[in-house]
Parts: sequence; structure tokens; C-alpha cells
Amino acid sequence: MIKVNFMRIAHVAPVILPVPPATYGGTERVIADLAEAQMELGHEVTLFAAGDSGLAGAEHVGAYQSLAWHEREDRSVPPGVVAVLQAAQLADLVQHIARFDVVHLHGSAHASALQGLVPDTPIFRTIHWRADEADHAAHFAQFPGERLIAISNRQARDIPAESLVGMVHHGIPLGRYKAGGGEGRYLAFLGRMTDQKRPDRAIAVARGARMALKLAGPVDPGNPDYFARVVVPELSHPIEHIGNVTDAEKQDFLGNAAALIFPIDWPEPFGLVLIEAMACGTPVIAWPRGSVPELVEDGVTGIIVQSAEEAAARMPEVLALDRAQIRACFESRFAASRMAREICELYERTLQSVSSPN
Repeated sequence: MIKVNFMRIAHVAPVILPVPPATYGGTERVIADLAEAQMELGHEVTLFAAGDSGLAGAEHVGAYQSLAWHEREDRSVPPGVVAVLQAAQLADLVQHIARFDVVHLHGSAHASALQGLVPDTPIFRTIHWRADEADHAAHFAQFPGERLIAISNRQARDIPAESLVGMVHHGIPLGRYKAGGGEGRYLAFLGRMTDQKRPDRAIAVARGARMALKLAGPVDPGNPDYFARVVVPELSHPIEHIGNVTDAEKQDFLGNAAALIFPIDWPEPFGLVLIEAMACGTPVIAWPRGSVPELVEDGVTGIIVQSAEEAAARMPEVLALDRAQIRACFESRFAASRMAREICELYERTLQSVSSPN
């Protein structure tokens, strides 16, 4: 641990959703939690984000509205509107960048070109998505000096070593959720209704275990046919889709669940819902893709399985896990204060190297 000095930090959010999000939006939730925890550490935070954002205590820069706002207000939004919003955000950042000690981009690949614009202001970026796709490889080649903070060891494997500043797991405030008792005796699924998240596997687990299942989350706009074709035909008591849930609603939804099913079929860089369930003391049943083996302690905070059949067969083991211990594991590993402290230490190391290059 190193001594971290006071910093003026700029967070640059995607233009898709407000910060924090109203319902779905893991990236925007992480940005809000990180910024709030950094302010609690005594740093000054400015948020570059859509005008429908509302992060208490932080200065806000951005008069444009998020894509979600535009879609809500006008269903005929042209496909190029994201580029227009990003241009507005970039203009804001160019105008104000000299005010900050560090700039932290979240996704926001359009702002990577600002590297070196103010040599004494290091720019960091977090990719809140898988980093192994062709567009990322092209981006890494275009900006070889970029400073990237990975969100899991799995994601870090796909980031060039010369760009990797460090890895910091996400965290959430300890007070957001409290341990529940699983009184609902149902299984929970929370995520987009898409083939990456595999709600069909959750349905198979519930049927195999003869338990009720509540599916929460939006229909994926990029794959709307999946929900109609795969999920809807399976929706009959005791399998139900309840739509989006807010942070406040997650307490009851996750806390009352017997277990959370996380049956992903893609290399997810960080499953935020996993630690949200742990915060509620709820065990998780997860497939070993992406960051899952880093986050889930098999036999302690949940189980890691290879199939729906294995998940159903091990259900008695899951239901017997100590919910108080699960909550304690969450507190020791996934607090927002820990996330903020570790990221600020990465900032500080870079600031020291910039001021003392030799």
C-alpha cells in the first residue's frame, strides 16, 4: 500500500445510459459506486456523462442527454446519434482536461485519442466488456501507450502487457444490501435475456430441481428474437419473467432467493450480479466462464458447475451453505471502498512515475 495524495479525478462515462442507471446498467452502476467511494476517500470527482445523470457530490459536465433518454422520448432516433453524443462529450473533455490530475475513461474508446494532450494528466481506461474481440485488438494496436485497468484476471489476459496498469475487481457499498434469509425458496436469474446469459439453462436447473424460478432483466435489444423463441414458451408457473428490477428491488429479489443462477455462455469479464447476490448472503450457482472462478469460492459462496444436471443434483449442497459466511466473504473481498482505494493507488503510482520519469 502506498500513500495516496489528494487527486482531482475525472470519470468519463459511456453516453448510452445515465449515471447511476435507473435499472439495468452495470457499467454505469460501477462508475457511480467508484466515484462515490473516491469522494469518501477525500478526492474531488467530476463526472463527464449525459445530462440525465445525477451523482450526488460530484461536479457534472455534459448538457447532452443519454441515448436511453433519446430512445424514450423519440423512437425514431437515427443510428448515428451515439457518435453525435460522443462528439459532444469529447468537446467537453478537451475543454476541461487540464483541470484534472487523472482522467479515467470507462469504455469511452473515442476519448483514447486524448492521450498526451496534457502530458502531466495521465489517462486511464477500463473496458467494461470482453477484451478479446477484433475491435479491441485494433484499438490496442492504434493506441499502444494506453493505460488500462483490468476488472478481472481473465480480462487482463487479453490486454497487451505494455498497456496493463493493474487489475482491480469491482466492489459495491457495504450498506446497499443486507443478508436475507432466502424465505422465497425460489431460484433467481438476473441478466439480459440473451444467449450469452443463457436463461434457458436457468430454466433447466429449476425444472430439474423442482423449484420455482424468477427471471429478471431486460430483453436484449441486440437479440430480441431469443426471448420470444427460447424463453417465452417456457414461461408457465412456477417459471416467470418479472422484467427489470431496481437496486432497491434487488434486495428482496436476491435476498429472498434460495440461490442465484449465473449460467453464462461467454467470457464475461466480471459478473456484478454475483457479488450483489453475495451481499445479500445468497449462494450462487455458476458456470466456469470468464471471471467466475475468480469470484465464486466453490463450496463457500456457491458452486461452480458444468451442466444444468449437475446444478440440480448439487442443489441440497447449495441450500445448506451458510448465508452469514457468504455475506462475510463479500464484505472482505468486494467492498466499494476497497475498489476505490486500489484504483487510487494505481493512479498514484502512475502520477509518481510521470513526475519522476527517471
